[in-house]
Amino acid sequence: MRLVIARCQVDYAGRLTAHLPTATRLLMVKADGAVLVHSDGGSYKPLNWMSPPCSFVERRVDVGQLEWLVTARSGDTLRILIEEILADASHELGVDPGLQKDGVERHLQELLADHPASLGEGLTLVRREFPTAIGPVDLLCRDGHGASIAVEVKRRGDIDGVEQLTRYLELLNRDPLLSPVQGLFAAQEIKPQAKVLARDRGIRCVTIDYDNLRALDDPRARLF
Repeated sequence: MRLVIARCQVDYAGRLTAHLPTATRLLMVKADGAVLVHSDGGSYKPLNWMSPPCSFVERRVDVGQLEWLVTARSGDTLRILIEEILADASHELGVDPGLQKDGVERHLQELLADHPASLGEGLTLVRREFPTAIGPVDLLCRDGHGASIAVEVKRRGDIDGVEQLTRYLELLNRDPLLSPVQGLFAAQEIKPQAKVLARDRGIRCVTIDYDNLRALDDPRARLF
């Protein structure tokens, strides 16, 4: 991972355009190719970013300033024009063991694996914790037509969860035995911003009623 603190201007061009005027910011280049732009406020969320796979070019422009040009496979670009670098450091983080889900989230995943049709009519489970190069997909299912469905399960669904599922889908769709793979984002509560991003990326959202789902797994419920 490379961390750079710099005075910079940032311009994004794609389905929409966004401009960040010159200011001091933290630039993060991750080993997976992601590029993120952070300020010193706004909690943990970046001001702008580019998700992998993408290309990264560092060059000098005509005025002598340093330019980072990040281009996504879709053609979207993130252009970072750097006026001054205040700090520049690289670190090898190694292999991450992955997120350890809390009890409720893990139980949600287990319940949905037992009752995949609660996410959509005709859905059947192929495998739970389906492995990929960047971590396991919570559930891999098939619908009634045989199409593959990748399911990401969260207790509270936000933009980061949609981004995570997007990365899984990019990898899974490279497998001719699975492609085309659709995405399904399931959570007890899904934030409006996450729903907008999911809809933009063709990912379906499902809000889960945890109590109703637990009742399906309760032997007493089957007596009535």
